[in-house]
Amino acid sequence: MKLWKKTLSIAVAVILTLALILTVAVYAAWHNEISAVFSMKQIRQRDDEHQDGSVYTMTVKGGFYLDDFVKQGGVSDDKELIAFVTEKITKGLIDVKIDTPDIGCSSFTAKSQEGDVLFGRNYDFSKTNTCIVFTEKSQGRHATISTVDLQFLGMDVEKDVESLMDKITCLAATYAPLDGINDAGVSCGIYMTYQGGKETVATDQNTDRPDFTSTTLLRLILDYADDVEEAVEIASAYDLHDSAKTSYHYMVADASGKSAILEWVGQTDAADNDGSARKLKVTYNDDDAHIGQLEGSTDYQVITNFIIQPGYYSDSPAEEKKGYDRYEKIYEELQKTGGMVTDENAAMDILAAVGRRSWKNDDGNGCTVHSVVYNLTDRTAMWIPNEHYGDPDAVYAFRLE
Repeated sequence: MKLWKKTLSIAVAVILTLALILTVAVYAAWHNEISAVFSMKQIRQRDDEHQDGSVYTMTVKGGFYLDDFVKQGGVSDDKELIAFVTEKITKGLIDVKIDTPDIGCSSFTAKSQEGDVLFGRNYDFSKTNTCIVFTEKSQGRHATISTVDLQFLGMDVEKDVESLMDKITCLAATYAPLDGINDAGVSCGIYMTYQGGKETVATDQNTDRPDFTSTTLLRLILDYADDVEEAVEIASAYDLHDSAKTSYHYMVADASGKSAILEWVGQTDAADNDGSARKLKVTYNDDDAHIGQLEGSTDYQVITNFIIQPGYYSDSPAEEKKGYDRYEKIYEELQKTGGMVTDENAAMDILAAVGRRSWKNDDGNGCTVHSVVYNLTDRTAMWIPNEHYGDPDAVYAFRLE
């Protein structure tokens, strides 16, 4: 009997020891990921009648392997990005989907009456779940706030993100930002351009430079850029491979008031059918008289869904300049005050003026999924879901310390 009890005690001790070793091993490999999964919080519930998906926040600890991503030379397509994220973040246990369908958007820069630099952005698409992602500062890397459409990660737009597997999949959100701000006061957004005439052609550069895809460019800018010039240096150092067989351009701004629009263009739109032949064109807010008289006479910038380079649409009808009507409307509103707005609320009013429920549907996008005003001076974000502009309970404020 004593021998049996002793044997049982030893067996229990061995099992507990193995369990402890396994727990320590799992924690060592996954502690940042575990922390992020358990930080995921629903801050706004879905409302299907209003085309509202749920809104979540998630705080990501550690570097989410971005330095490894840079060291390996980035990736040249979504398939490679998925493979990287699956290997590094989900440890090969969960497959990840990253996709970027047709989206329409609007952004502008302005200054508040107190002199703060503001960056406003509408993200136009359709009902979807959204996550606001916070990453922490580390050596050589900035803390950031960014917005992610969880549909791009394969999340069902008709369901909340509830299962553990879905939440683990959402760890890939760090590689799919649509807009954001860092603690240096740099903000950036991504916008579709529908380049290539009748059939959109993705940018697909192929030189000896390292590679990035659409959303990973934005990720690198948020994490590594101290100002607009460094953002341009990052964009210039890589080959761009647009995601989902479509095309994009970007706007970036910093706390000094400088901004730039980054575009990859070839010939005129109708003939711009070779994505590998496109080259980066940078248009700064203080050096854009060649774009037009309106742009040259102002210090602020506006971007929607068409290429702003002069002559690009010379062989195309005016209606092919997607979002040109929104572009004109935003400039009209900013011209009233010379690019000055009272505060973030006034900037949000401009975004509301071109929200999809009050604007004609020119590209199939049924609603404005989120509107955000980033204050680049204070490093804050005023964030509103799905055109709930008049609802004080729908206004979310975030700050980078």
